[in-house]
Amino acid sequence: MEIKIRSDEKLYMDELKAWLLKEKNTPLEEMSSFFERRLGGYEEHMSEWKDAYGKMAQMIPADAQRILDLGCGTGLELDEIFKIYPSVSVTGIDLCSAMLDRLREKHGDKDIELICADYFAADLGTERYDLVVSFKSLHHFTFEQKRILYQKVYDTLKDGGIFMECDYIACCDEEEQILFAEYLRKRAESSVAEDSFVHFDIPLTADHETQALENGGFKKIKMIDSVNGAVFIMAEK
Repeated sequence: MEIKIRSDEKLYMDELKAWLLKEKNTPLEEMSSFFERRLGGYEEHMSEWKDAYGKMAQMIPADAQRILDLGCGTGLELDEIFKIYPSVSVTGIDLCSAMLDRLREKHGDKDIELICADYFAADLGTERYDLVVSFKSLHHFTFEQKRILYQKVYDTLKDGGIFMECDYIACCDEEEQILFAEYLRKRAESSVAEDSFVHFDIPLTADHETQALENGGFKKIKMIDSVNGAVFIMAEK
């Protein structure tokens, strides 16, 4: 099934280029600090994808008992998942401790373990989870970073387990290329440490995202839907 990521690709690209020109001199921010500074308005900002959060919850396999959430933030996807599966066991990983504190306030009564860590470096274990989810977190990373992470995701899933990604996917090669070029330019001019993660969108195209998943070990990969620019991809182990 071919997914239409942007209804008007030309208009979208024109608007993106205008935004990049406007933001040309805006410095990069370290990832965790970026989200901590914006915690107060984060959930309101992300409400644009309310329907996508709900769709993710509805797509959770009914027999999934253990879920890993990569980049869980304040748990907006978990808000919806717990409505349907209040007893599911969840491990959430995020770089921003303040966001995890907010999540803990909302769902401290649930079977949930929260880990403040870099999920690229964290030990995700082997054949531990039935389902791994990530909602609009992975578009900040390069193809090679994703390839390595997807291998870890593949390894931590049980046989037959599912990786469900809902993320920003580039609508065309040009979008991927201009954003990555701007990322490199800003990175070269930035005072942020070279090994730090920064908040800047560098989404891959659907083809390149699929390739990264395949390189990580996944063979059964499906593009499911696009909800307000949030593209659903499911990959089965």
